[in-house]
Amino acid sequence: MGIDLGSLPVHVAIIMDGNGRWAKKKGLARLLGHREGYRTLRSVLLNASELGIKYLTVYAFSAENWRRPEDEVAGLMRLIETAARDELRAMHQNNVRICAAGRIDQVPEGLRRALLHGIETTKNNTGITFTLAINYGGRAEIVDAVKKIIASGVPAEDVTEELIAQNLYNPSHPEPDLMVRTAGEMRWSNFLIWQSAYCELFVTEVPWPEFSATELLQGVLTFQQRTRKFGAVVE
Repeated sequence: MGIDLGSLPVHVAIIMDGNGRWAKKKGLARLLGHREGYRTLRSVLLNASELGIKYLTVYAFSAENWRRPEDEVAGLMRLIETAARDELRAMHQNNVRICAAGRIDQVPEGLRRALLHGIETTKNNTGITFTLAINYGGRAEIVDAVKKIIASGVPAEDVTEELIAQNLYNPSHPEPDLMVRTAGEMRWSNFLIWQSAYCELFVTEVPWPEFSATELLQGVLTFQQRTRKFGAVVE
């Protein structure tokens, strides 16, 4: 059975897991696994764009990842900053719109500047919207949304699901249709937990550095074989 290009998921989210384990299995430093994962991400973004997916959001660094060894965290921050700078021209030329999700005001200044520059440079692009979740936590996002609502003076009785959704980090993004998790883990890991309430989950045993167009297509095919009911009964 082939892919139905008329029934693609609009928004795909990916939990890029297994970089460290991939490196360890090969006798390499964990940071080398993250570097290989960066190369994978570049390829997957291109694959998703060519396929016709409109939004791709990836879990690059969670709010909990600060608990990792200091040298690994510092290396990750440098890697993400370097990638944000080095890939900007190619992304802009390919009409990619860059966004970020998370408390980016708390990341190192160089990385924050690189992200904001990329967002500003590509804001009018009309191709795939590529969102990096950096220093991101799903619960923290909901907390930040509620704080914004309280600060705006909205009475408690006027708080609705729609209002909370409008105050999330990227309220104009559609909710993800498909969540991909690599390396076989069966957890949501605090990623887009508000937005992914009804998205389909695809888990592959393949670690992120080995993820390819084949796995992306398999995830999309799995999505197309499911019936999305959103709590209703579908005959």
